Amino acid sequence: MVDSCLLLLLICSVLGLVSGSSKELPIISFDEGYSPLFGDANLAILKDGKTVHMSLDERTGSGFISQDLYLHGFFSASIKLPADYTAGVVVAFYMSNADMFEANHDELDFEFLGNIRGKDWRIQTNVYGNGSTNVGREERYHLWFDPSEDFHQYSILWSDNLIIFYVDNVPIREIKRTEAMGGDFPSKPMSLYATIWDGSEWATNGGRYRVNYKYAPYVAEFSNLVLRGCAVDPIEKSPKCDNGPTSKASIPTGIMPEQRSKMEKFRKTHMTYSYCYDRVRYTVPPSECVVNTQEAERLRRFDPVTFGGRRHHHHGKRHQRNRSSQGEATTI
Repeated sequence: MVDSCLLLLLICSVLGLVSGSSKELPIISFDEGYSPLFGDANLAILKDGKTVHMSLDERTGSGFISQDLYLHGFFSASIKLPADYTAGVVVAFYMSNADMFEANHDELDFEFLGNIRGKDWRIQTNVYGNGSTNVGREERYHLWFDPSEDFHQYSILWSDNLIIFYVDNVPIREIKRTEAMGGDFPSKPMSLYATIWDGSEWATNGGRYRVNYKYAPYVAEFSNLVLRGCAVDPIEKSPKCDNGPTSKASIPTGIMPEQRSKMEKFRKTHMTYSYCYDRVRYTVPPSECVVNTQEAERLRRFDPVTFGGRRHHHHGKRHQRNRSSQGEATTI
């Protein structure tokens, strides 16, 4: 059984720190928390041990995985995306347990979708619970910066009743657990993943523009890695909460008013798609949706969205945890 006091302490501590600056959270080296997943030759760890380059070329993509499973916590990375022509390229920073629960897996996604020259990267978030892949909960956004020019921080907060996605400490999406969602809310331990791969079939204009390997290698850079959560023994399934230092300030129970104002502004300005308003996919919005008629009208002017197959179908090793057969990343 989870020590409920430790778990509550962890979540409160994380929420308190997130309400300020994420720089207060401890940054780990790659070897402290991660291992190569696939495409080892395309995975390079810089000499500082805290920056990782993942690349995609005509041979393979690449990726890494957390050494532990986690049940709730705060997970973050600073990411710099490839520049120039990136159509068809997908960079993902996400949590999943599809390797352990093939029929009823959970998932929390950041996906970055490349574009043709002169067009911006798009960011997509998604949530699956208990294998509910027939109910995609995708949202898409433009960003207020060029994510290929510099590092920017992308974070996921996951508790037993709340999920928040952040960009540069600004909350961009909040999912509250509702009774009607049932098992659709992620509730089982997950690993953290980062991958780069070829999503030509769907990622850019529904597959109209594909990866052009004359621009390869496509390199995604990851730094400032944060793993702050309840690590779970994969055999015993017993969580061990890293409660760490607690904040003496009053502990919020969700998004603070100032943050909520920033989130509402972001969504009004930068969101281009939400599953809650997709009448082609859902004649009745999923139970957790709160429909805003003005928001629905604004989103109608954007092009229809095409979604592709799941990333773990594109590469067989992407959700395997048997690291004894994996090689080592290059150090540069």
